[in-house]
Amino acid sequence: MREISFKNDILPLKDKLYRLAFRITLDSAEAEDIVQDTLMRAWEKREEWNRIDSIEAFCLTIARNLAIDRSRKMETQNVELISEREEQLDASTPYDQLTENELLKLVHRLVNELPEKQRSIIQLRDIEGKSYKEIADIMQLPEEQVKVNLFRARQKIKQKYLEIENYGL
Repeated sequence: MREISFKNDILPLKDKLYRLAFRITLDSAEAEDIVQDTLMRAWEKREEWNRIDSIEAFCLTIARNLAIDRSRKMETQNVELISEREEQLDASTPYDQLTENELLKLVHRLVNELPEKQRSIIQLRDIEGKSYKEIADIMQLPEEQVKVNLFRARQKIKQKYLEIENYGL
């Protein structure tokens, strides 16, 4: 086992921790607080670092649990995700840019309508690029349950998207 350093191993995880916390709480300030609390809790457990298989999974688990606890307390699970910063689109015409922007907003809305567990799994798999095993460790679920939840979440998004696209036809 190698020596784990807070500065080199844990601190660089702050962006991933923020994205996960934000996806669960849907509140930027709350997500920042969760990252701070996660880093503090990880530091408090520094004597145990050498016994932990994956320090990243350990930190993501702490952040996820804190975010779930806070989001339940604040009852913010049904608040829409509001993008703090609009991405610049590389479409060729203003119409293409508008279409792309509307499509992105629709997908964000559909993801936000998912239950918390499915939202978290989509965040970890499709955005963070985590493996099924890593997600299973973070979420404390069997690997097969992660796959089932991810499949159902994607199907639900696809079904709702098609309903919206085909409305009126």
